[in-house]
Amino acid sequence: MKAIKVGVIGTGRMGRNHCRVFSALRHAELIGVTDVDERAAQRVAQQYTTTAFPTVDALLAEVDAVSIATPTAAHFALAVKCLEQGLHLFIEKPMTATVCEAETLVDLANASQRIVQVGHIERFNPTFSELKHVIEGMTIVAINFRRLSPYVGSNTDVDVVFDLMIHDLDLLLDLIPTPPQTMQAIGMSAFSHDIDHAVAQLVFPTGPLLTLTVSRLTEHKVRSIEVTGLDAYVEGDLLNKSIALHRRMTGEYLPQNHQNVKYRQESVIERIHVPMVEPLRMELEHFLSCVREQRQPLVTATDGLNTLRLATQIRDLIRPQLIPIPLAPIPLGSLAPFVFAQPPTMRINS
Repeated sequence: MKAIKVGVIGTGRMGRNHCRVFSALRHAELIGVTDVDERAAQRVAQQYTTTAFPTVDALLAEVDAVSIATPTAAHFALAVKCLEQGLHLFIEKPMTATVCEAETLVDLANASQRIVQVGHIERFNPTFSELKHVIEGMTIVAINFRRLSPYVGSNTDVDVVFDLMIHDLDLLLDLIPTPPQTMQAIGMSAFSHDIDHAVAQLVFPTGPLLTLTVSRLTEHKVRSIEVTGLDAYVEGDLLNKSIALHRRMTGEYLPQNHQNVKYRQESVIERIHVPMVEPLRMELEHFLSCVREQRQPLVTATDGLNTLRLATQIRDLIRPQLIPIPLAPIPLGSLAPFVFAQPPTMRINS
């Protein structure tokens, strides 16, 4: 089968990973890379035995499909250029910087009849795939998402809602396709002068209660989903690829020597097998498969738009009441008594 000629725009952390995966995939031919930093492009091209193109236009003229892994602000203009030239498109999250840009891109994608996939990589995490099977049929009361990272190494060209929470919002919309009834959100800033730590709660008409906590201020990396059901509690670790299923505790009386009776109570914990595969490889293989077979990807441009719209609503709730975190230590006992303010709430019109 003829290999698909692929180009990568952007040679930052994600762009380098795209090059690594595409260069190893059977049905891909990594034609080249381009970046505003020509030296960075040259280094990556040398590492993966490909070509560093001086301009985006020069790269687009040689490929069938393009991966956009640049800072978010550049996504829209580059995506439009790719679609206008009839190329298939993989675009990293967030899909665009604004909802308006995303809406325009969805229209262009539909009109172009080209494959457009948005890089919400956690959809391809085997832990999430297995967790969906585990909770199928459960009566779910609450779902708690936690995504925590150190500030060093974070993507600081966007706030933490667009950088981290947007992953879990995409998973949320995949699990619960109906829109929330109300939302509450609060956030804090430390190093970026924008949202660095945030908590959001989403309430649905018939449940469940959704809580999302994201931070790029922790020195411990966490990627977890916790599901509370009426008959079980499920812990999913997206980072370490594990799922623990806690069943309801049962008790029983055990006769001993026909005279004494002992009472035993046990809780059952099931460890669910999760395949150890790389989500990025699965994601980019899926993109190439959709290009070959001309079928819609798992994460479409419309999915990217819906997730971006929800992330924007949460960010707009937080920013007017953003709490600055003082960088100097506060002596214990020096804080005056205070009353917690009510987090900002948004009611979603149906």
